[in-house]
Amino acid sequence: MHDLKLVREAPDAFDAALERRGLPPCAQKLNEMDAARRACATSLQELQKARNDASKQIGAAKGQGDETRAQQLIGEVADLKQRIHEGEEQERQLQAALDAELAAIPNLPLDDVPVGPDEAANVEIRTVGELPQFSFSPQEHFDLGEALGLLDFERAARMSGSRFVALRGALARLERALAAFMLDLHTSEFGYIEVVPPLLVRDAAMFGTAQLPKFAEDQFRAGDEHWLIPTAEVPL
Repeated sequence: MHDLKLVREAPDAFDAALERRGLPPCAQKLNEMDAARRACATSLQELQKARNDASKQIGAAKGQGDETRAQQLIGEVADLKQRIHEGEEQERQLQAALDAELAAIPNLPLDDVPVGPDEAANVEIRTVGELPQFSFSPQEHFDLGEALGLLDFERAARMSGSRFVALRGALARLERALAAFMLDLHTSEFGYIEVVPPLLVRDAAMFGTAQLPKFAEDQFRAGDEHWLIPTAEVPL
């Protein structure tokens, strides 16, 4: 979630960063919502102070035998308590609305990120190693996998649509072996602890890992309090 201090102190820079992501400006709206929330909080503090002062005066009035004044103050305290209750509810609503607005805003790009409508505008930053030279015309991995009966695009497309693939035979076993090898290597040599986490988590875990609110429609809700995890990264 974005820091409101940045939005307050540099609204133009905040909006410019959003524009680079193809998003409309929203700093003014955020600042207005934040101002309303802070004004509500200030009003609440004033009401609470007035309630505390009136409560102290009740004891003083009774000590002086001024029951009329004491009853008047009791009525004022009751009214202040009701106004405080309403103010607290208003503050909760304002805070929730502001949090929802902030949570829906994606991360801001760094200044050196190239601007472009799609991946075609990506800039090559560096290369590692050298491209190998072959004495023959190399084939694409998907052509090789299909020719060897290791990749099945046709059946996967019937089940799931385009751009899906089913691994078969030795390639399916290789993927399973690589996953086991990765776990064994990291737990035996690098000090990691293998964990099997819960498959259901609460809202806070999904928000804390940026799955919500952006990907809410792509997730599976289990009752009122839990979500099925999309990956083990969420509970970890």
